[in-house]
Order: sequence, then C-alpha cells, then structure tokens
Amino acid sequence: MLDVKQRGGHAWQGRRRRHGSLSKAARRSRSKGHRSSFAENHGLDVVRASRAERMVRLSGSVQAMQEAFGVRLRTYRAGKQVYRGRTGAIRVPAVLAKIVTGVFGLDNRRQARAHFHLREQRGRFGARAGSVRAFTPVEVGRLYQFPPNLDGSGECIAILELGGGYRKKDLVTYFGSLGIPVPSVTAVSVQGGHNSPTGKPSGPDGEVMLDIEVAGAVAPGAKIAVYFAPNTDDGFIGALSAAIHDTLRQPSVVSISWGNPERLWTSQAVKAFDTVCQDAAALGVTIFCSAGDHGSDDEDPPTGRANADFPASSPHVLGCGGTHLEAQGGSIAVERVWNTLDGWATGGGVSEVFKLPLWQKGAGVPKAKNTGGKVGRGVPDVAGDADSDTGYKVRVDGVNSVFGGT
Repeated sequence: MLDVKQRGGHAWQGRRRRHGSLSKAARRSRSKGHRSSFAENHGLDVVRASRAERMVRLSGSVQAMQEAFGVRLRTYRAGKQVYRGRTGAIRVPAVLAKIVTGVFGLDNRRQARAHFHLREQRGRFGARAGSVRAFTPVEVGRLYQFPPNLDGSGECIAILELGGGYRKKDLVTYFGSLGIPVPSVTAVSVQGGHNSPTGKPSGPDGEVMLDIEVAGAVAPGAKIAVYFAPNTDDGFIGALSAAIHDTLRQPSVVSISWGNPERLWTSQAVKAFDTVCQDAAALGVTIFCSAGDHGSDDEDPPTGRANADFPASSPHVLGCGGTHLEAQGGSIAVERVWNTLDGWATGGGVSEVFKLPLWQKGAGVPKAKNTGGKVGRGVPDVAGDADSDTGYKVRVDGVNSVFGGT
C-alpha cells in the first residue's frame, strides 16, 4: 500500500485472550529489517506498519516508486475519468516475494460504484397509489418481524463509503420525523477520505444517507461509524481493514454497498480484500455486501455477459440481494424478486473466482454461464426490499426522497 507523491463490544477481548499480545521479540522480526532496507535502498519512507493488518505503507516520489517496483507510471483517460496507472509487472526482491501478496496504490483508478437507485420524485417521499408504495425503514423492520426488543444497544455498525457524505441537519430532521433519537454517527477518515457531501442526492451522498438512515432506524441503539476512503482498490481494502481492526469503536457489523463485477478487479486486489474478510470472520465481525443492482449482467450499460459482483461473491461475507415488497394491513402481501424492465434488478450469479463453498453444496447453485459449466460460489445469500418502487423513504441533501438498491 503506497502513497505516491506527484513531483512539482463483541469478540475483541476474547480474540486477544485467544491469540495473546505480541512480544517485543516478535515485533523485531526479520521482515521488519527487510522492509526497512527495501525502503531505504529506494528512497522510500515507511509511513505506517501494522502486524495485525499485515500491511506496510510506503511513501515516495513517482521516480522512486517506478524504480522500486520496476513499473512505469503514466496518466490515463477512460471516458471522463483521468487516473494514474502502470505498465509492467510489479517486481520485489526475492527475500520479500515470499511474504508480499500485493502492492497497491501505484494506480488510482476508480474501483467500485455505489449500489443504489433514486426513484423519480412524486410528491412527499414519492407517494404512489395502491399497495405499491415506499416504506420507512421502521415499517420494513416490522414487516420482516425484526425483534422489537433488540435495538442494537452496545454494538457499533461500520459503514464503508468511497465518496460523498452526510449532513447532521439532515439526520436531525429525518430521525425527528420518525420519532427516533438521532443515532451516534462518527466519520472516520481512511487514507485521506473525508465526509464530503456533494449536494447531489443522485450522487454518492444518496448511498451514504441511505446506509446511515436505514441502519439508524432499524438499530437506533447502535453507534454508527462511517469509514470514508478514496474510491480505489487500495482505499477500499484499507477502509475494510481499518474498520475491523478499529480497537476504539470495535464494530461488530460492516455494511458495504459498493462493488463491481469480478472481472473489473485485479487478482491481487481480490485476494487481498478476501484476506481481510477472513480476518473479519476470525474476529467475529459480520460483513454484509450488496450483490449489485443491474441483474445478472451487473454492468451499466449491460454487456450481455453474466457477472457476479465482488466483494459480495466472497465466501467470507453475506451477499445481499433485492426484492420487490408490497404490504397490506401491516403484513407482507407480495414479495418477489426485484426485476424491472428498465434495467434495474437484483444482482446475483455464480462466481468465476471462488469455488463452491461446502455450506452451499446442497443449495442448488447452477453452473456458471461463462466458464463452461463451472459451479462456483453462488450469490446472493439473503434478500430484502430493494426495488425503488417499493423502496425506502430517506432524506438526502435537504430533500425527501425514495431510494432502492441492494
């Protein structure tokens, strides 16, 4: 994980008891000497090192990075996006090749997109006639029979965001309208990411506010920590790692509503991200990931190719799909798969990266469309209301809106 400078309440204490603390001798490991020598030899600075995260962050000039890792860094353009990228395979000394599993930060391409859909405004909270209507998160919780005596007290919910932000006044107005105390919401900066509202509900602010307001409404007793990071593979991995290793806030649940088709990730990024997901499982932290909002294609515009969305396709997370939900008399009247004619539909599919896990052996996961009959990890694991036609009433950038999305 690199910083390239352009020139000019749950299982935490138990985990510590099980694994113990690091001795001084352990901290003075050989790998520390190797990494220091590598950095010094190439004019790089060690900004941060974490044994728990198995990560070293280096900083240096473009020239120093190129020489250290044997690559060429250039500026590229893809549509409206301008980013730094590399050519050439990444190289490290043989003594480090045995322990280095990935090098991130050489490129800063946008890695993921937010999975949400803003419904066309139709009056106050987008009202519609008949049983097809939007709900508050509280109403959805009642329809799904969430235990009324459990409000999340004593827990912390981590929410990962790769852009946008929230405004406290919107939270005060929104939760006041629900008759719920405003939850404790803390913005955590990761790698320079910040709570930065754009003022556009159709942009990343929509995802941020949807995540916070739904979580705060169904678990009003829980604290919420929002980890803001750059929208890069390095930033995404760093945000998850920061959340699960946060000894101050100690989240027990992580919510991720960002992702992209597996094929748009590098193999080293998938491996590194999944390793952090495994760490979370070992720490007793549950990760919920959006399965995507563009059906089995998972791309916008569609390509005609079946894709599973990552990180939802990781076998170490709970992949979350979407439904269309209607209610009558306080009970569910209709619930079916979310699939509309305008391209919005629940994501899901068969992974081309991860094998079929043992716990899905009897689930009837079909053969993958693109890999000649391979049966891999099937997504989603669970599903809930996500159709924007029957979506969630939220408030974003001073506007009452209706959002859907997994």
